[in-house]
Amino acid sequence: MEAMPLRSRLLELAVVFLRLGAIGFGGPAAHIALMEGELVRKRRWLTPEAFLDLVGAVNLIPGPNSTEVAIHIGRLRAGFPGLVVAGVAFILPAFCTVLAIAWAYQRVGRLPETAALLHGIKPVVLVIIVHALVGLARTAVKNIRWAVAGAAAFAANLIWPLDEVFILLAIGAGAGLVAWRTSRDNRSVSLAAVPPLALAIAPLAQAGGAAAPIALSSLFLVFLKVGSLLFGSGYVLLAFLRADLVERLGWLTNAQLLDALAVGQVTPGPLFTTATFIGYTLAGLSGAVVATVAIFLPAFVFVAISGPIVSIVRRFPIAAAVLDGVNVGSLALMAAVTVTLARDALSDPMAFTIAAATAILLFRFRTDPTLLIAAGGLVGWVVEIGLPGSTLW
Repeated sequence: MEAMPLRSRLLELAVVFLRLGAIGFGGPAAHIALMEGELVRKRRWLTPEAFLDLVGAVNLIPGPNSTEVAIHIGRLRAGFPGLVVAGVAFILPAFCTVLAIAWAYQRVGRLPETAALLHGIKPVVLVIIVHALVGLARTAVKNIRWAVAGAAAFAANLIWPLDEVFILLAIGAGAGLVAWRTSRDNRSVSLAAVPPLALAIAPLAQAGGAAAPIALSSLFLVFLKVGSLLFGSGYVLLAFLRADLVERLGWLTNAQLLDALAVGQVTPGPLFTTATFIGYTLAGLSGAVVATVAIFLPAFVFVAISGPIVSIVRRFPIAAAVLDGVNVGSLALMAAVTVTLARDALSDPMAFTIAAATAILLFRFRTDPTLLIAAGGLVGWVVEIGLPGSTLW
């Protein structure tokens, strides 16, 4: 039983997830890797098996996966108050950063320069993801059958590619079928004893509202729908937002939408804070707050509803096998994302050098990823722009 008082646990959650949100460059795979290093390896809040179960579970519900992992961990650590604190703390740094960029964008008409900083950070993030994958794979890939299943999921996503949710459902269903056949042959488990494993629940709302002038209620409903229905990558987010905000409502131009998505990608934290930028563009500070709350609200609801199911699933062999399959599939998808990121991150000798140095420091000396990200950004900035006061500046 947790000995710390609730207030202390909530403060600890706030501090940890504020920091993870502030350094979380690189998208969901990188965020999950940072959480695994901080909360599984360093703080030991969860076992690798429990962490993998959360990663698998959030891949089966709509919303921002890494944010939902943070919300799950908050719930396990401090109940419903922890669920709220961990999620808000993880989102808040990105919200503030994107809000500041949106404010500047409205006044100067372009995005701040970030290329030099990101040039040094991307190779670091890549190695952090690989480090997490190695550790989690030792837990998830229990035998050659799981290794083959993971390789098939990796190929299905990277080569063809197939939809992520379809891959996870297919590998989970296959694992469940094998477990059912085995249990039936051994007469050890009744299929009727397995509880439903339906983690995806009905959408919270459908978007409504007319075109400009833009009411905050209409803005809320548009982003609530996106948060309730969205599976998949940032490109899927782009498609959803373009259909509603550009084509149906005419609130944004294509150029504005692409700028908004770019800001979400180059800032730390969840990509869903793209909503912050769009909300500010459309309706100022109130719009930024409303859009951000609306797009993230379903994630809190989905986790609150599905959270207890995750802890129950392990009691039933067939359901546990399904979750094991989803876990392996989730790692395979992370690996496919890593390959894609590598094509962009390892673009020149400097990037290779940063990646190699990061690998040595992380795998051999277990250096804190926060320091590695800061150092990578500094190296990229100095090499491409120079130090303040120097002739290169």
